[in-house]
Amino acid sequence: MSKIAITNAVIFDGSGDDVFDGEILIDGGRIAEVARLPERVNRDGARVIDGKGRFLMPGMTEAHTHFSWNDQPTLAAIQFMPPEEHILWCVRVAKRYLEMGWTSAIGAAAAKPRLDVVLRNAIEAGECPGPRYLAGSQEITTIGALGDNTLPHMHFEELSFGSVCSGPEEIRRSVRTFIKYGVDHLKINLSGEYIAGLPAEMSPFAEDEIAMLASEAKRYGKRIAAHARSSESVKQCVRHGIEMVYHASFADDEALDMLEANKDKHFVAPGIGWLVRTAYHASDYGITPAIAESMGYKRELEIAAESLRKMHKRGIRILPGGDYGFAWMPHGTNANDLQYFVDYIGMTPVEALVAATRLGGQIMQRPDELGMLRAGYLADVVMVDGNPLHDLSLLVDPARIVLVMKEGKVCKDIVGTVQDGTGIGNAAQPLRAEPALA
Repeated sequence: MSKIAITNAVIFDGSGDDVFDGEILIDGGRIAEVARLPERVNRDGARVIDGKGRFLMPGMTEAHTHFSWNDQPTLAAIQFMPPEEHILWCVRVAKRYLEMGWTSAIGAAAAKPRLDVVLRNAIEAGECPGPRYLAGSQEITTIGALGDNTLPHMHFEELSFGSVCSGPEEIRRSVRTFIKYGVDHLKINLSGEYIAGLPAEMSPFAEDEIAMLASEAKRYGKRIAAHARSSESVKQCVRHGIEMVYHASFADDEALDMLEANKDKHFVAPGIGWLVRTAYHASDYGITPAIAESMGYKRELEIAAESLRKMHKRGIRILPGGDYGFAWMPHGTNANDLQYFVDYIGMTPVEALVAATRLGGQIMQRPDELGMLRAGYLADVVMVDGNPLHDLSLLVDPARIVLVMKEGKVCKDIVGTVQDGTGIGNAAQPLRAEPALA
């Protein structure tokens, strides 16, 4: 049956407006109607799901994913997984994301050249469950920079975490190779990273190298994402039209001015969870808070929080996601970012959910059909047992994500909500719609 009516729900539609008691009708993979009580959707010929007062929201978008990162404590441990096991890992992780309510995702770099592409193709072909996915390249890097883990006595580039380039022509070759493989966008490491033994404020690429990347990407109609912690790397993103800016921790006032002047072109996915978890929650893996502070992560978190607060006030788009897949921040816990957005960036819970939903549709380049519960939009729907606007941690609890639909197809149903006729398999404490937080 292609029609499904979800009734008796508290609806957050992704717009940022107040939640409301209502119901939706799904037909052929899209939302056909949204009704506010006492109005009703047309239930003729539809399977009915009684939401029992649960919270209904759009599927979320993770803007900075590394599906091939395998919940290990080091980059080397990620890279050394053999390719056969690695693609199976990616398949399992994609399912994990989908079941946690992430129905779309941006690949922020694969650990091996074709992992993202193969996974995306398998998801699109229906061969495995996963979010709607845009595939990234490996990290394009340069000699001695983040992603170059080749050893002095072993010159086997296939053992490196990234595609190591020096000079514009090597950049050109790398870009064209990844485009041949079928990526949706390119990824370049424009700054350092403390855990790799490199200052986060370093900017290793020359302007002509970045210009080559940008011109080749434009030639083939591909977007670019950048690991850009340093202030200079953020400015390089704006100067060269690199749309997806990852981290931006040390953005100074000039960089913020540049981003604000071009805020309709750029997205910032800061990966703030990486800073918080590494600074305070990695002791079991040898990085105590004292060690993290000596590495520079506590200072970076403090500076990043200030920079991101300024970005938010300037209306620069900030989205959740980033670097989940390390041992101290495993895949599936990504929604922690939403609480960090509240705690460190000053967003309200409503703004955090908008960042994960409506802004997600924008970064996926489908703003008119993803990220909102509105007529005509794709039926990416998540039902939560409890109200995330009161407690965002609900979105980290698998037991609270009771129903996930992607384009109208049920991907997770842990309480037997989808059945012939009316009714629901397991009762929940009812919610009532309340005004959105200011």
